[in-house]
Amino acid sequence: MAPKKEKAPAPSSKPAKSGGGKQKKKKWSKGKQKEKVNNMVLFDQATYDKLLVDAPKWKLITSAIVSDRMRVNSSLARRAIKDLVERGIIRMVSSHASMQIYTRATNT
Repeated sequence: MAPKKEKAPAPSSKPAKSGGGKQKKKKWSKGKQKEKVNNMVLFDQATYDKLLVDAPKWKLITSAIVSDRMRVNSSLARRAIKDLVERGIIRMVSSHASMQIYTRATNT
C-alpha cells in the first residue's frame, strides 16, 4: 500500500487567537443615568399656596419631601419649612446636622 497523504486543515473564517492585543476589547456598560429634574428656584404664587394647604396634612415633612412634591430645589424647600415653623403650621420632631424632621402641628 502507498503511504497516505495528510490533509492540511481547511482555513477557517475566524482568525487564530494569538495574544492579548489582537482580541476585541470588552465594552463596559455605561449604566443607567437618572433624568435630571428641572426644579424651580423661586416660588410662584400657585405653588406657594399649594404648599400652605398641603404640607400641614403630611405626617412626615423633610426638605427632600417638600422638594420632590412641590418641584422646588432643596434650598428653597428648607426656607419654606422655616416659614411654616414660624407660622406654627408644622413642628420639629428631630434635628441633626444633616437632616431635620418635621410633622404637622397638632393641638396636643
